[in-house]
Amino acid sequence: MLEKVKKILAEFAEIEKKMADPRVFSDVKKFKKVAQQKKFLEKKFALAQKFLEFSAQKIDAEKILAAEKDAEILEFAKNELEIAKKNLPEIEKNLRVEMVESDPDDEKNAILEIRPGSGGDESALFADEIFRMLLKFAEKKNFSTEILSENQNDGGGIKEIIFKVSGVGAYKFFKFEGGVHRVQRIPTTESKGRVHTSAVSVVVLPEIEETEFEINPADVRVDVFRSSGCGGQSVNTTDSAVRLTHAPSGIVVTCQDEKSQLKNKNKAFGVLRSRLAAIEKEKKMSALGEKKMSMIKSGDRSDKIRTYNFPQDRVTDHRIGQNFSNLQNILNGNLDKIFDALSIAEQNLK
Repeated sequence: MLEKVKKILAEFAEIEKKMADPRVFSDVKKFKKVAQQKKFLEKKFALAQKFLEFSAQKIDAEKILAAEKDAEILEFAKNELEIAKKNLPEIEKNLRVEMVESDPDDEKNAILEIRPGSGGDESALFADEIFRMLLKFAEKKNFSTEILSENQNDGGGIKEIIFKVSGVGAYKFFKFEGGVHRVQRIPTTESKGRVHTSAVSVVVLPEIEETEFEINPADVRVDVFRSSGCGGQSVNTTDSAVRLTHAPSGIVVTCQDEKSQLKNKNKAFGVLRSRLAAIEKEKKMSALGEKKMSMIKSGDRSDKIRTYNFPQDRVTDHRIGQNFSNLQNILNGNLDKIFDALSIAEQNLK
């Protein structure tokens, strides 16, 4: 652990050195990127400093206790040792969570796609609840959110929603949410009081910049049409909606929430880039014979990751076999306990 801590401190010092470099400071794009890297490392750096501080305090106190005879000094050393021993376990635990070998995409914004699965209208209603849960989680983490595309269900809830979470480290916090979320409860439409099981699919992708992944324009058919569903007058009366069809992969992306056709087109290309980049990443990993760890999913609909059991007020994360109580609190966006447990499990697999 000590060597890892020293590595974190050295990495942070190198970033600060870059920020002071006139060549970086004068380049807005470079400086912004380095500043984001620094912000991303700040919590890890602070924990590493505390770990080093209390580790040194523990060692010094133990040396004094082994060699000193003065009662007053011995009492002081005992207190110092007790403080260090009390603080180190919690600091180390938090540090291990932060030290999970990060995906290079962890610092990026995240694009999330939520769709109902089995369960009809009940599934669409729960899809909306999952969406609200993730919005609240983003808010608690001080991330900003933006809806890219939304399609509402006639019976309530949503048929599909695609939204972006922006902020340094957004993908790190949301990548664990990709997969199938299953709910067990009595639907409001159930007259006999029977518990039904429904499912919602969540796909989580890192946002890919235009410079990181190039799409051949010749491979994409662009169709424009009039928006449907909710929206302002100009949204529904002009051909502002955009549908992209990527011929080689068959992927179709539609965006219609903006009044501007150009903005919808840019959003749609952003989603398309992220989807295509994820496919390429999977291909490379397969070619190298690498296996993705069980708790990190790009959103495969066959991956049941979590069950929300209303009758038992329990949420079960199947990837780590752990139960969490107070279901409503979790649906209110309080996902930190689940996130921390998944992060520790990921670290232990390395």
